Order: sequence, then C-alpha cells, then structure tokens
Amino acid sequence: MKDYSEKRDFHRMQMNSEIELTDGDGVAFPGICKDLSGAGMQLFVERAFSEGDEIHTLLPSTNDQFPPFETLCRVLRCEPEGDGYLLGVEIVQVKR
Repeated sequence: MKDYSEKRDFHRMQMNSEIELTDGDGVAFPGICKDLSGAGMQLFVERAFSEGDEIHTLLPSTNDQFPPFETLCRVLRCEPEGDGYLLGVEIVQVKR
C-alpha cells in the first residue's frame, strides 16, 4: 500500500523555471513554474485567476535537442502567496 506522499499518479518534479503564460484574451505575461507532473503544474504569477480559467503555457527548453513544452491548462486553484499568487493547474492538452 502506498503511503500518503505516494498516492499521486504522477510524481512532481520540483522546478524554479521561467514560464510564459497567455490568458484567454491573448495577453502574455511571465510566471515561474514551481513544479511539474504528468497531470499538472504549480505556477507563481503576479495576477489572480479564477477557477476554471484556461491558460496557455510555454516552458522554454534549455537544450537544443528538445522543443519547448507548450500546454493548454485549466486553473484548479489560485491562492495568494507573497506579492503574487500560486496557481494549481491541470494540463488539458500538451501542444508540443
């Protein structure tokens, strides 16, 4: 039996990488990807979002052999954190 810390279907990879987000109105802005799993991400951003909002993300590659990681995500939660917000997002579609 898995203990509580292992109940997720996908393990989280801790990160602290710059990511570009684009909202439903086509406005792009920067964020920080704090962690990534096969099903979602935790992002730090400077503005609030509503649960259910869809955002596009583009995580640049640090290696020429791998393309950038581009997704369509749905906001599951948005919590105040310091001078911004932590978003929990579900990956709806991996675009590349």
